[in-house]
Amino acid sequence: MTTLKAGDKAPNFSGLDQNGTSHTLVDYKGKKLVVFFYPKASTPGCTAEACDLRDNYARFQANNYALIGVSADSAKAQAKFIEKYDLPFPLLADEDKSVIQAFGVWGPKKFMGKEYDGIHRTTFVIDEKGIIEEVISDVKTKAHAAQILK
Repeated sequence: MTTLKAGDKAPNFSGLDQNGTSHTLVDYKGKKLVVFFYPKASTPGCTAEACDLRDNYARFQANNYALIGVSADSAKAQAKFIEKYDLPFPLLADEDKSVIQAFGVWGPKKFMGKEYDGIHRTTFVIDEKGIIEEVISDVKTKAHAAQILK
């Protein structure tokens, strides 16, 4: 779905998290950044993915990674998701889909024979200089940390 690939400069995004705090690409200069897009907070697949990342969070920190989750959910829904599952990373409430569209992860999907537009579960690993190292479009929700931390 996305046209971004390894070696491309990451989009200079700007979005607000569950607490109304702004996050931009520049904020993470000097760190590796994992930006993971997921369809909807508190749904089974998204919960499995977020909890796998949470359970491996210390490994991410030890390897100089920061994590940001992004969906089109409201700040309130993101805050509930964080609280319910004790997630240690911010979740952007991208209701206007500006970050989602900047990364090109919005588009046609099929589920149970129905077609609709939605967020494609995709993860971008961005290096310390803002260059995309990897695009993971075949996300394994229960083992996503292992896909990133090879």
